[in-house]
Amino acid sequence: MEKQDIITVTSPLLPDIEEFKTLLEKIWDSRWITNNGTFHQELETALCEYLKVPYISLFTNGTLPLITALQAMRITGEVITTPYSFVATTHSLWWNGIKPVFVDIDPATGNMDPERIEAAITPRTTALMPVHVYGKPCDTVRIKEIADRYGLKVIYDAAHAFGVEVGGESVLNAGDMSTLSFHATKVYNTIEGGALVMHDAQTKQKIDYLKNFGFADETEVVAPGINSKMDEVRSAYGLLALKQVDSAIESRRSVAVRYREALRNVEGISFFDDMPGVKHNYSYFPIFVDKEKYGMTRDQLYFMMRDHNVMGRRYFYPLISSFSTYRGLESADPLKLPNAVKMADSVICLPMHHGLSEEDIDRTVQLIISKNG
Repeated sequence: MEKQDIITVTSPLLPDIEEFKTLLEKIWDSRWITNNGTFHQELETALCEYLKVPYISLFTNGTLPLITALQAMRITGEVITTPYSFVATTHSLWWNGIKPVFVDIDPATGNMDPERIEAAITPRTTALMPVHVYGKPCDTVRIKEIADRYGLKVIYDAAHAFGVEVGGESVLNAGDMSTLSFHATKVYNTIEGGALVMHDAQTKQKIDYLKNFGFADETEVVAPGINSKMDEVRSAYGLLALKQVDSAIESRRSVAVRYREALRNVEGISFFDDMPGVKHNYSYFPIFVDKEKYGMTRDQLYFMMRDHNVMGRRYFYPLISSFSTYRGLESADPLKLPNAVKMADSVICLPMHHGLSEEDIDRTVQLIISKNG
């Protein structure tokens, strides 16, 4: 059989190269390539407006905002989080000397189950770190109620939640801080990059110090900071990408609609529908394989798709709690995380990006429907 073209699981949103060249020439002319330059400042302003948030601080990737948020709020002890996420979520705790405490997820959303949080709280618990998995918003109201009752901070890993709104309000405004990833695989990207969203100018100033070695001015260092500033080249790229992101999200929405129409009645295949009152960004399209009903395991389907050059991804698999760094924790016991285990063992994220053609989508769904290519 002749090999077909590869259908990638994702594809970067690339700005117009001629427009990018124009901005690069401005950077070259100014000779200011990093350290809070003009494009960096413009991008922070533009993102605040687009995302409907009061303050934002840009970073060089999506992991450093998590690490920095924990430092800024002086989080110690234990933090309750989810095993069903990308490893950066929990790594940020480990790097700060904080013990992660895993709780199970809600199978209806993939997000940390608020009903499991209170039982995991101990005198050492200082914060919660939920994740808006696949960009589906957590139950922020319930999480706030619990956090307020026990005096806990809340840092949302919103890496997938660019532009997501609930009832017209940005989900990024929930909690004490929210972090974003602008990695090339995301709905909106700056090649590599990230951001931290906060509520007040004083906190932004503190964050801006921490991401620049702790410098308050030329001679004064006010905190043991790190270097995690976004440069001018990626800031310029981000300004241009922002002009295209609405169109890209609409293209992704159309892909999701086609997947749902084609797969809704396939026995043993399930997926998430849109949540009422939520403006989604369609960052991922996970399906879940019931091997008994479908007649094939998740891995059998995944590798069959790969054999036909359709590159799905088992995202998130394995669970963070199963990795060597964390599996010795009491809360990492898979028997305590049945919903997360089941989801991790059954998920495939289908190709989802703005560049997918109707033919690409049809090839993907026909593989799943026919089970043999």
